[in-house]
Amino acid sequence: MNDLFVWIWAALAIVFFIAEVFTMGFFLVCFGIGAVAAALLAVLGVSAVWQLVAFIAVSLVALAFLRPLAVRMTTHVANPGGIDRVIGKQAVVLEEINPHTATGRVRIEREEWRADTYGAPIPKGTLVVVMEVTGTRVMVTPVSAITQDSVTDSVQNSTENSEENSNV
Repeated sequence: MNDLFVWIWAALAIVFFIAEVFTMGFFLVCFGIGAVAAALLAVLGVSAVWQLVAFIAVSLVALAFLRPLAVRMTTHVANPGGIDRVIGKQAVVLEEINPHTATGRVRIEREEWRADTYGAPIPKGTLVVVMEVTGTRVMVTPVSAITQDSVTDSVQNSTENSEENSNV
């Protein structure tokens, strides 16, 4: 009978390990480790009840140790370095940004970048904010446009809120 349990636990371990390949987070691998522990106890001739207890206990211990590792490995941390570091930063226009002629340069901290804009040309000396990086160019918007948009949004929100409150 113990030989049967060895094969059952071994088959379960293999199933758990293969199923883990199709999932994320080191969840099923914990049960595979528990099944391997139960299979080892079956080889040693330990009763089925203790095999089940070992399976549950080892699986829980493996889960307690591997889940935090899995969370750390799968959690995306924003890369403070690299190209994305300039997004959201302010820059000064060094050369007029004209989207029609594809010209323009900005200084972001101590770096100079080729720049483009979504709308009208931006004159030299204007303070802009980097919205995105596209290849070797930064897409910028004038700071005045951002503050104007936020003022417009807040006025619209307050108008909508007052209309909602008057309808109540």
